[in-house]
Amino acid sequence: MIVEDEILGYFRRSREAVQRAEDDTALVHAIASIAQRIAASLQGGGKLMLAGNGGSAADAQHIAAELLSRFKLDRNPLPAIALTTDTSVLTAIGNDYGYEHVFERQVRGLGRPGDVFIGITTSGSSPNVVMALEAARESGLVTVGFTGTRGRAMQPLCDLLLVAPSDETAIIQQIHITAAHAICGLVEHELFPKKL
Repeated sequence: MIVEDEILGYFRRSREAVQRAEDDTALVHAIASIAQRIAASLQGGGKLMLAGNGGSAADAQHIAAELLSRFKLDRNPLPAIALTTDTSVLTAIGNDYGYEHVFERQVRGLGRPGDVFIGITTSGSSPNVVMALEAARESGLVTVGFTGTRGRAMQPLCDLLLVAPSDETAIIQQIHITAAHAICGLVEHELFPKKL
């Protein structure tokens, strides 16, 4: 019975967070604005770069895959790169400069003005994501943060900030990927209207 109570408790907290997200006009506006900025960047020849640690790294890769492959529509690929996937680059930078630089160095090397960088950190304080946001801002990229309620301190580094209405890591990540799916759908709709 204890196990079932834990499961039901998790589902309840998850449902309540999704309801808070649905009712959060600032969050909904952030999702729409992020999609618009990504679409504008891609239309102008830019690209999307994403980074995070652990589950947020998986989310970065998931989002990049939805855009580079497809989300709902059979359409041309869109340039999206997860900075979490190249083990040679990650280990070289980590070894030579320190782990806090693993995304920052990639942003400086690969980013161009007008590109979009999404830094995903449920706490809002992951040093390597914060440093990448700083580098992206200095390099003229559009800076986007995905975080939870404790991560509002990253606001000054972000042109747009998506705050999942929870302080529980797993539930924050659920909201992030749900929001990301909405963003991918909006980007496809904007860039490929004739496919609908």
